[in-house]
Amino acid sequence: MSSVMGVCVDEGTDNGKAEDVVGCHVEDAITFWAQNISSCNDLLKLSCALAEVCPRAQAAFGKLDFNKIYGGCFSEDRCWYRCMVQRMINSEKCQVLYIDYGNSEIINRSEIVEIPESLQYPSIAKKYRLWGLQLPAEQNLSMFDQGKTFLGSLVFEKAIKVRQKARQKDDIILVQAECEKVDIGEEVAKAGFAEKCRSPGSTEDVEKREDAVQNQRKKMKAPAPLWVNRPGHVLCNRPTAVLDPVAATARNQAFAGNSVILTKDKTPASAPVLNRSLACVRDQNLAEENDIFEEEKETQRKENVNLLRRQKELELEVEHLKGELQMIKQEKEESRKRAEYLEETLQKYVGTKMKDLAAKVKMLKEIRRAKKNAGFGEQLSQAIKLVTEGNITVPCSLEKVQKLWTEYDLAQEMIQLCKNRDERDELIIKRNEVQQSLYSTVKEFILEVDQLLVSERSNILQELSVSLEMVYGEVCEGNDSEEVFQQFLKWKHAKIEEFIDIRNNTDAALQILTDLFSGILKCFDLSSEASSDTEEVPGNVDEALKEAELCVSKELKTDLTFKKQAEKWLNRRPNSDNLLSIKKNMRSLKAQLRWKLTEKNNLEEADDYSELEITRIKEEIAALRNKLLQEIYKERDEYEKLAYLVQKWFPELPLLYPEAGILTYMNSGGLLSHSLERDLLDAEPMKKLSTRRPLVCSEIQDQKVLLKGYSVDVSSEAKVIERVAKYRKAWDQQKEKSSLLQLLFLLFCKSDPLVYLMVPYYPGASLTAVQADAPLTLEETLKVMKGVAQGLQTLHGANIVHGSLHGNNVFAVNRKQGVVGDFDFTKSEEQRAAADTMVVGTLSLVSPELKMGQPASPASDMYAYGCLLFWLCIQNQEFGIKEDGTPEVDAVGMDDKVKSLILNLFRCDRLTAEQVLRDDCFLLVDAIPVPSQLGEEHEPPEEHDSEKTDEEEDVVNSKKNAVNPTQ
Repeated sequence: MSSVMGVCVDEGTDNGKAEDVVGCHVEDAITFWAQNISSCNDLLKLSCALAEVCPRAQAAFGKLDFNKIYGGCFSEDRCWYRCMVQRMINSEKCQVLYIDYGNSEIINRSEIVEIPESLQYPSIAKKYRLWGLQLPAEQNLSMFDQGKTFLGSLVFEKAIKVRQKARQKDDIILVQAECEKVDIGEEVAKAGFAEKCRSPGSTEDVEKREDAVQNQRKKMKAPAPLWVNRPGHVLCNRPTAVLDPVAATARNQAFAGNSVILTKDKTPASAPVLNRSLACVRDQNLAEENDIFEEEKETQRKENVNLLRRQKELELEVEHLKGELQMIKQEKEESRKRAEYLEETLQKYVGTKMKDLAAKVKMLKEIRRAKKNAGFGEQLSQAIKLVTEGNITVPCSLEKVQKLWTEYDLAQEMIQLCKNRDERDELIIKRNEVQQSLYSTVKEFILEVDQLLVSERSNILQELSVSLEMVYGEVCEGNDSEEVFQQFLKWKHAKIEEFIDIRNNTDAALQILTDLFSGILKCFDLSSEASSDTEEVPGNVDEALKEAELCVSKELKTDLTFKKQAEKWLNRRPNSDNLLSIKKNMRSLKAQLRWKLTEKNNLEEADDYSELEITRIKEEIAALRNKLLQEIYKERDEYEKLAYLVQKWFPELPLLYPEAGILTYMNSGGLLSHSLERDLLDAEPMKKLSTRRPLVCSEIQDQKVLLKGYSVDVSSEAKVIERVAKYRKAWDQQKEKSSLLQLLFLLFCKSDPLVYLMVPYYPGASLTAVQADAPLTLEETLKVMKGVAQGLQTLHGANIVHGSLHGNNVFAVNRKQGVVGDFDFTKSEEQRAAADTMVVGTLSLVSPELKMGQPASPASDMYAYGCLLFWLCIQNQEFGIKEDGTPEVDAVGMDDKVKSLILNLFRCDRLTAEQVLRDDCFLLVDAIPVPSQLGEEHEPPEEHDSEKTDEEEDVVNSKKNAVNPTQ
């Protein structure tokens, strides 16, 4: 033990030990937290264990123990991590330290839970301090933050080699750190954020200097947002104190064994010279012996390590062989028992088979006797008598069924409207009782209907209908009723034929078996005088028995299949287990993906990284992304099933499983996904398409997609979800035939107040880009604009006004399919359709009534549609503008039918989208072939400069009017 750094430190056997770590948190310019590189799997296992244990764990009550490890819910990602309580803020809040990452934050006491003893092991992250450095005593806040940022750039999420020098009493490890052969301590000292220890001092002096540094740092302390303290983040809102180091020369002067102590007394002149010579020789010999001893000690240590590793390998191999031997013994015992069972079975095989077959035949006889069909006459008089005398009465149980069904619907509605958890269970029990009563009454009703001989009446009446048609011809009846009747008869005859085939096969198999036993009786009858030949003895009795048993079992199974299926459905109760299992798998995949992304970034920043290693990591990242997307689509399918059950049969599911978020999914129209995160996608910024909001491009399942970011707050978030769900419902009615841009996902950003909307990406397919690259022909224009009219009809049919129809928001996919783009869901119809924001070329797309201050309507959308059609047809022709703002159509040369349609779209009483689709221009548009240029189809062009110019102009106009022109 020595006082090396100005405080009491421990120089144990670990001094000089080197290890590779990754920096995970920085406290100040010389203090940081790091995790061993080999702890990746430990962190993943710990994360999975905490995610499974903590949500069901007991909250921490009473006085919190500052030396105990708890589970804490991190405020940013709402995931669970191990933590220790540092101090109590008040009765409801306390400050905790996440021991596996090194950061701290203030959380509610209710978010701290007890964890089992199996998770109460030491922290994975350790706290390190640079050897031989100390912070300046008069360091200001700006210098402190710059020093912390500088150290973070050197160590955060980077592989570091640290060599332990000493350990302080507060478990801070003093190390010499290197990153890519660069001494981190030297770099910090050169930058002026720390100073080297100049001279040793007493413990009291050091402690006073430490107190001064602590007080200075408390004065510098500034509040920081809690979200920056997430595990793995560089910053920290509470930097810790640093202890002043003491020079290593103090130890050398205090404990040097070969130093000569001088006194005030004089000695002979030759004595010092002789003593110094002997001391030098002795020191040299001791140094050589010490080096040899250290080499031998290191060699023996390595041999011991190898021997211990070999011993563990041999022990594992022995355990493995013991396990294999035990399995062989078990298999041998099972084989012996199986052989004994087979031998015993063979001895009584025929008898057992005959006994089982006889029991099944007995059951089959009873079923056939109960369902024996009565014979039907074919005479007309018999059919008339059946119709006139055999009246069918209404079953008595029908009224009871209707009453119980009404009670069942009422119970479902009460469960759906219930908000109180205490009343919910009572309502579910009452609903289940009504359901059981309804099931029993339905069974009673089916038995009564079976006794009405409906099938017999149907067959006789069908035969009567055929006889009458042969004499008098066909009878004119409603087509619908005849079609339904024919479908029912077809289904019924198919079932009857199938059952008859099964019955005939059973009779044939039993007859073969009977004939075989008759032949056996003749062969073994000693009283018979007829001669018998050995060739006449039946030899396929086993096959006949097997075939007979299969046929009888199949006929019995056919009769019981429906009843078993009905009982299975009745007793089935859905739950969210599959959904929660999928969410658990996704959490594990996201943790692995984040770690791989960090590893890739570290390799790319290294100077001597390997291209082969980078390629391997990128392939692993792509595989993890594909697995995660597959799980996300599985999650959506599971949500669809649960939403259907909630709407049809089980409205109580959202109340029973609130953690599943079923109502949130249903309210968003099936678009909202909390599992998909923008940071986990391979996203590329698309600044050339939008300068007003985050816009990135990515690829999902070989499909290019755009993620459009919108700023939202608490008040606008609900409106955005409502508008998105309404748009998705309109698209879902016809899907691709709706000619609307499909919305794929809606996801919220955890760190910023942004909502991202994922849509398909059609590069260079907007009307503005297409017209700038290769203008559409008249035939292509009609094909595209017919699709646009279909999209507007879909929106208007769902009471949605687009309000943002312009050249950059309408797409000509493959130059023949028109698609209407989405709009800004954060803005109202009036904001989207504001004046001076929608232009194409020099033509304004804003209708006259909008300019007069009237609200947006489907008619204003149709005016913008007419302007786009006019712009596409005139190409580069010049045109004038009337006083009301509409273009002069008559002065421009174009097709007469198209001109007539455009004029009808510019009137006050404009055509609707449905009327436009019935116009003469579009009646034969599908039959018009689309000509290809140079013998090939048009490739989607890249974004054109004119499109970017239009967007920039729209942005300038939007700044004046405070609306968003383009998507």
